[in-house]
Amino acid sequence: MGKILFLVNLFLLSLASAASASHDYQKALSKSILFFEAQRSGYLPSNQRINWRGNSGLLDGKANGVDLVGGYYDAGDNVKFGLPMAFTITMMSWGIAEYGKQMAESGELGHAMEAVKWGTDYLIKAHPEPYVLYGEVGDGNTDHYCWQRPEDMTTNRQAYRIDTAHPGSDLAGETAAAMAAASIVFRRSDPAYSNQLLDHAKQLFDFADKYRGKYDFSISVVQKYYRSVSGYGDELLWAAAWLHEATDEPYYLDYLGSNGGPLGGTGWAMTEFGWDVKYAGVQVLVSKFLLQGKAAHNWQVFEKYRQNADFFMCSCLGKSSNNVQRTPGGLLFRQRWNNLQFVTSASFLLTIFSDYLQSAGQNVKCSSGVVMPSDLFNFAKSQVDYILGDNPRGTSYMVGYGSTYPQQVHHRASSIVSIKVDDSFVSCRGGYATWFSRKASDPNLLDGAIVGGPDAYDNFADERDNYEQTEPATYNNAPLIGLLARLHGGNGGFNQLLPVVITKPNVPTRPKPLPIPQPKPSPAPVTGAFSPFTVKQTTTTSWIAHGRTYYRYSVIVNNKSSKTVKDLKIIVSKLYGPIWGLEKVVDGYSFPPWLDSLPAGKSFEFVYIHSATPASIWISGYTLV
Repeated sequence: MGKILFLVNLFLLSLASAASASHDYQKALSKSILFFEAQRSGYLPSNQRINWRGNSGLLDGKANGVDLVGGYYDAGDNVKFGLPMAFTITMMSWGIAEYGKQMAESGELGHAMEAVKWGTDYLIKAHPEPYVLYGEVGDGNTDHYCWQRPEDMTTNRQAYRIDTAHPGSDLAGETAAAMAAASIVFRRSDPAYSNQLLDHAKQLFDFADKYRGKYDFSISVVQKYYRSVSGYGDELLWAAAWLHEATDEPYYLDYLGSNGGPLGGTGWAMTEFGWDVKYAGVQVLVSKFLLQGKAAHNWQVFEKYRQNADFFMCSCLGKSSNNVQRTPGGLLFRQRWNNLQFVTSASFLLTIFSDYLQSAGQNVKCSSGVVMPSDLFNFAKSQVDYILGDNPRGTSYMVGYGSTYPQQVHHRASSIVSIKVDDSFVSCRGGYATWFSRKASDPNLLDGAIVGGPDAYDNFADERDNYEQTEPATYNNAPLIGLLARLHGGNGGFNQLLPVVITKPNVPTRPKPLPIPQPKPSPAPVTGAFSPFTVKQTTTTSWIAHGRTYYRYSVIVNNKSSKTVKDLKIIVSKLYGPIWGLEKVVDGYSFPPWLDSLPAGKSFEFVYIHSATPASIWISGYTLV
């Protein structure tokens, strides 16, 4: 009987090996990157490959006086959530930074870098001032009430932000990490852009660290969708780790050393990694610094980070005191709602840690024995193979890959006929009646999307209303691109502890924005020898639309006198666009409706947008009381 069972197991193993060997990782890599083009918001470029999508969200940010056009929709809805979007960019960038050479060999490096830049271009816009960051456009409640393609959406597009009075260290920290990681991606091909990203990253880290607080307290509408359960300690460490990786500055190493205990990096041994909980990612990066010999006087603290990184690996492999649950088919399982997000993230960490250890000639010590780097890599590969179809159902959970994959994806854009096929308006509730309830395949193929995946028993229901299993997300795919590049291209004999040089890909790139004009403070030509005001203009951002470069200007008017100012009259000349924060009066502008005076020593701000050099602004009249 034992011999029969042995032969059966051997036969099943041989079948699994044969199935794994048949996977086309290069094809899966191409599709996993292609998915991001279906998630794009804003003006789509001429080289857009998902041709059933159209422009959308073209007024995002306008009501707030800032340009927030662009970026990514997070999943199957039409909201732009800042925290998961930034994590998506961080993970894509990490994959490119580590496995960019393999991506280049597969011909996908240019597409991957373009996917990152689509996100970072938006994040730059969302950070118009050092201590201001927009963290959401739209809201889940009104959006989920409707089932509309992005091109038709009529839902609320209010933008929500954090600032010094309403902090969000987790959001600012993750965005800093994304900017820093992406700066590595563009360091060789576009040094100016790389430096711009690094400047934003440093400002955001300073913002996150100096004004501490949870972002979902400041942006309460996000709590139902992307609440920061882990707090902000992990994001502060995560940002510091990425800033060191990008700059090699010892300040960030010392930050990791002195804050490892207070912020949880050395205390929390985790069994998950994702858009909310970053500790395992931090611990893997700090372990890299330790293996590189960078720890110096921080070595004892960094050893504790390393111990926690080892614990994560052991728990995934089922060799620790607290193991991650697995399905009968061998898939890591954490929760029934979008479980595959944890599988792809964990598999990436397993792979990169395996390569770090292989380069250093080290192993992992688990409570049940020593684990080789190859054990980590092979297990990560088994998880990817499961996603691509090596599972009890024989179903690929990547849309468009394999012969059997989800047909009724919980995704507004893919489930409604393309606006380029039928431009008839799809109403808010009409979309539910006509398209959501259809028991048929999606009219548009959401190529490359990784859906939520099966339950704890490997069961899966391919139904559009089964959002727990059929909804995709950008952060499902983001860790996968580096992993698939590694699976396709191998390690190539690379030492992952040495910096990887990412060359400029041979693909067309979008035009760079023109240099931003830097205005000097405007004069205040009021009558008399003394002016009680300073008027300072600053260019906060720029973007290109329809071949023209637009600029957003912030104007600060300060009352430097010892008295209160009333009846203010402001002249704005050579203005060629909209203005916010002032009220139009005869022959000029005055205080906005919510402000009737300006006390001594106080200031107020207004903004305007146009495609020209700064307007001429001066104070033409006032009363001191």
